Amino acid sequence: MEALTYFALLLDATLRVSAPLVLAALAGLFSERAGVFDISLEGKMLVGAFAAGVAAHYAGSMWVGLGAAILVSVAFGLLHGFACITHRGNQIVSGLAINILAAGLTILLGVTFFRQGGRTPQLPTEARFTPITLPGAEALKDVPVLGALWSELISGHNILVYFAYAAVPLAAFVLYRTRFGLRLRAVGENPEAVDTAGLSVEGLRYQAVIICGVLCGIAGAYLSIAQSAGFIKDMTAGKGFIALAALIFGKWKPVPTLLACLLFGFLEATAARIQGAFDLTGASDAVRRAAEALPFVIEALPYILVVLLLAGFVGTATAPKAGGIPYVKER
Repeated sequence: MEALTYFALLLDATLRVSAPLVLAALAGLFSERAGVFDISLEGKMLVGAFAAGVAAHYAGSMWVGLGAAILVSVAFGLLHGFACITHRGNQIVSGLAINILAAGLTILLGVTFFRQGGRTPQLPTEARFTPITLPGAEALKDVPVLGALWSELISGHNILVYFAYAAVPLAAFVLYRTRFGLRLRAVGENPEAVDTAGLSVEGLRYQAVIICGVLCGIAGAYLSIAQSAGFIKDMTAGKGFIALAALIFGKWKPVPTLLACLLFGFLEATAARIQGAFDLTGASDAVRRAAEALPFVIEALPYILVVLLLAGFVGTATAPKAGGIPYVKER
């Protein structure tokens, strides 16, 4: 029974850790399926987290914080679109510039506003998204197996976690079952055909980067006003790049991308739980060093898998054919 509870808690932590990765990966999915490569997921999440923390602090409302995060993230997404879609700039360079701008700007504004080393003041409970206890969670808590799964694994998350996982089937439906999704995928594979059909390639790509900005903003808000009680500098800690790796590992498809995010999250949660879990009394120096290195080895495994994937050892990862290529309309 203890083993089941421990495993349920581990999966519970996995869902929490993976939620922002899922949102950011879906953001990249929409953008890159439309042919706009976006390595600025990290930067948009960071400015979203900062905007959410600041707005929630001043307004005392998590919904105001969420709205601010979305607006600021979309603005940065439009900046990326302006550089890459309108002016046909290099998408990698633009994304890198946005990441650098976001990292510096959030620290500068944070220090200017609050004088706390780039962080916001701690938010009160009413300004944060708090866990939701689902019906029957307390009643079923002591029931074997079912109680642990329902009360520990499924219940007790905040609304943004539930939204993150609900967004996966929604994204799949939009991309594969709607006219908009068909056009979006077409513009990432063959923009000339889309243009010939009388549709605006630029318009569709701008819609994709706006969706990307919305999802990155929600992911950033999750970090600062749901998972944490305020913004701290560089709090995304590479999660945007992890989401990008998960997107590649998932081969630009919603469900495989979700599974890749869960893999990253599970290994991160496992690494966090095994730190200090071993009794090393009397162990040799070699054993101590191995035990200390084990969490980092576990966290590195997904990246090794991504490298093997890109090298062709565990299948192929084929990006959208028109991805990263500015479209020039023929006169």
